[in-house]
Amino acid sequence: MSRLLLAFTLTALVTLPANGACPDDEDGEGSVLDNRLQAAGPLLLPRPNGPPLKLTFDGSRYQVFCFVGCECPLARLYGPRLSALADEYTEKGFDFIGVDSNQQDSLQEVGDYQEQLDIGFPVVKDYDNRLADILSAKRTPEIIIVSPKQKIVYRGRVDNQYSPGVTRAAATRHELSDALRQLANGEKVTTPETEVEGCLIGRIRQPNTKATITYSNQVARVLDQHCIECHRVGEIGPFSLTDYEEAKGWAEMMVEVVDNGRMPPWHATQNHRPLQNARNMPESDKQVLRDWLDSGMPFGSADELPEPRVFTQDWRLPDKPDMIVNMNKNGFNVPSQGTVEYQYFVVDPGFKEDKWVMAAEIKPGQPSVVHHSIVFIRPPDGVPFKGVGWLSAHVPGQSIPPFSETHARRIPAGSKFVFQQHYTPTGQPENDNTSIGLVFADPDKVTHELFTLMGLDQQFEIPPREPHFEVDVSLPRLPNQGVLLSVAPHMHYRGKSFVMTTVDSSGDSQTVVEVPQYDFNWQHSYLFKNPIDLSKLKGINFTATFDNSDANPFNPDPEITVTWGDQTFEEMAVAFFEVAQPRNLKENDPEPVGPRDRILREQESAKKITNVVDVFFDRFDRNRDGRILRSEVTKAMKHFGFRQYDSDGDNQITREELIEHFSRRP
Repeated sequence: MSRLLLAFTLTALVTLPANGACPDDEDGEGSVLDNRLQAAGPLLLPRPNGPPLKLTFDGSRYQVFCFVGCECPLARLYGPRLSALADEYTEKGFDFIGVDSNQQDSLQEVGDYQEQLDIGFPVVKDYDNRLADILSAKRTPEIIIVSPKQKIVYRGRVDNQYSPGVTRAAATRHELSDALRQLANGEKVTTPETEVEGCLIGRIRQPNTKATITYSNQVARVLDQHCIECHRVGEIGPFSLTDYEEAKGWAEMMVEVVDNGRMPPWHATQNHRPLQNARNMPESDKQVLRDWLDSGMPFGSADELPEPRVFTQDWRLPDKPDMIVNMNKNGFNVPSQGTVEYQYFVVDPGFKEDKWVMAAEIKPGQPSVVHHSIVFIRPPDGVPFKGVGWLSAHVPGQSIPPFSETHARRIPAGSKFVFQQHYTPTGQPENDNTSIGLVFADPDKVTHELFTLMGLDQQFEIPPREPHFEVDVSLPRLPNQGVLLSVAPHMHYRGKSFVMTTVDSSGDSQTVVEVPQYDFNWQHSYLFKNPIDLSKLKGINFTATFDNSDANPFNPDPEITVTWGDQTFEEMAVAFFEVAQPRNLKENDPEPVGPRDRILREQESAKKITNVVDVFFDRFDRNRDGRILRSEVTKAMKHFGFRQYDSDGDNQITREELIEHFSRRP
């Protein structure tokens, strides 16, 4: 039984004009509704946990219609907030009614939604979209307040904390709460209409039985190819697209996100070096979805359905993992909503000897909340080690990198793993315990060592309201031998674009990766179809561009100067570069024939190392005493970076230690 005692009455309602305007009348309220509801008579709307709700039109209270969807991420995030507002305003003359008009949501699913999110007001199933059509509701969660005088006095969003792909730490505008407060005080609503960003309501359409594009013949194959890797039960996609009813209900939303480039999630252009893990949807497949929607989404013939795509429920490694390591014992409790800052978990795998890993896969315990996960290697103090310790990464929808028994990553004995976890709440509390599976290589068969280089700039300052701020970065050193396999850029919410270039022997620069619309929500690693020969390069550079203006919808605060930091309201200009290098190179091995002169290169390298050390100390030596303590560095460096630089283990970093560290790095 609902914890709220509501008067389920409804004053005469009408649709807004097609343009959505709310013209004032003599009372200063919104538009008067036409007689469509009265002509239809009382509406009986089914409820999952009680008798049908009878909506009549002779009430004297405000009606707050909350259009929701069982699987819409925003409707799930805002469900508890709407319930709290209902608790506050029911005694002030407002009746809250949840309305699910999506054809793909069953009555049972409506009940599950209400129970999981602990929503106290009634939620009804609007079959045939009757109420949605009368009120011209288009998206979820869309809120429509109707006055006792048969007028719409508010239409729009709850607030601005959540929108597709955007999660702010807190709302800065509270339009629905403001409207309720003003109405309760007998005042005019100052903002009667706001734009709703959310899921399109899955409306019923009459299918064209003569259409040539059908679900069973073409659409199911397009979804298999591009969508269901994430959009299936148990994965991070908020809804499943593995059956006709679900696909039909989400068809209009699918076309919208495909046309605006949000799906499939991929952000590099196709204009430069070919990438083997590109997730581009051909225009012909996009047109299949458009044509199917326009023809009313016919099913077709069952005998034309493709064989269901089979996904392994276990590991995707070349063999059963030789070892599985959990991030901790009890996992992490992800809250129902809000922003969760990066979480770090340090675990000891117990290696008594060096291990060579040919393949590694990160497996979330609760995929729906794991946005991405990265596992780093933290070697013991003073142990020689190449690169920054990147071991593996998980991004939903991305396949694991290619593997070979001759190419492997060395993990020194005594090393620990650092799990970096990025969580996204789903509207209800969840517990996640991510793990990593390892396949070990035979050391005698390993011909190439894998390691990861990092390029970064920590000295930038992005001015307030700056729409286009560029940070240029050059890698301080390049290996003389080996190949570059991939690059993974990393910025935060103000990240706008990323361009990586290489410089050859003649000094000519070539763009190899361009990400014109960087999206913090998707931490891609871009794998080159043909690895880049490092012996032929003079340098690797990248430009990270930031947007700190109001035009950036992700921006936490455009009024502040932004500097380097671990928190998402700060920024990073970083790129990770995956390298494969011939194993057991000796110091006296001859330089390969190439464009870089040994003496000149060493001079340039020494200068770059000195510059990097200067930048490092300027950033972290806060009291300027010539040493860096643990208390002076960021949270991320405390976990896995500090020990790499503190070679003598005395819990402080000197300039000499940094110079030694960067000199021995490839």
